Amino acid sequence: MARLVFGMNQSLDGYVDHQEFAPGPALFRHWIDHVHGLTGSVYGRRMYEIMRYWDEDRPEWTPELSEFAVAWRRQPKWVVSRSLKSVGPNATLVEDDIEAVVRGLKARLPGEITVSGPDLARSLTDLGLVDEYRLYIHPVVLGRGKPFFAGPRPPLRLVSTDHVGEDVIRLTYVPA
Repeated sequence: MARLVFGMNQSLDGYVDHQEFAPGPALFRHWIDHVHGLTGSVYGRRMYEIMRYWDEDRPEWTPELSEFAVAWRRQPKWVVSRSLKSVGPNATLVEDDIEAVVRGLKARLPGEITVSGPDLARSLTDLGLVDEYRLYIHPVVLGRGKPFFAGPRPPLRLVSTDHVGEDVIRLTYVPA
């Protein structure tokens, strides 16, 4: 049975923004290894559109960027959207009954499936489907943006803390 995990980089004040700060080399290596080990990912439309960047190779990429792209392309993706009409390679569009789809994925697949996008994570949290939350805290204060928790924070229990990369602390929580 798969575990559904929501984890993202965020600022000290709780915002996620891929344009405002980026992972250093050690944290990026962590993300490469993480993506290599995934069973798949469930994306909201906005996060999926951001991540489509990795669908095509770019000549300016370093070997690490290329390695991440290969790992990302390899994994199955389920994209939750009512506005998209199609999705890219190795992706399945989920337009209706997200609860049944995600429950089915969790029941039939082994390993770890990530949830990508705060709004989608909120919906799946409300349905009781998220098994773990990983907050990668960067020493940056944004003062604005998209919050990690798109709604009221669910009751959580801290299960681990660790230093990841150059200056990031990962806090791992499970539902209380």
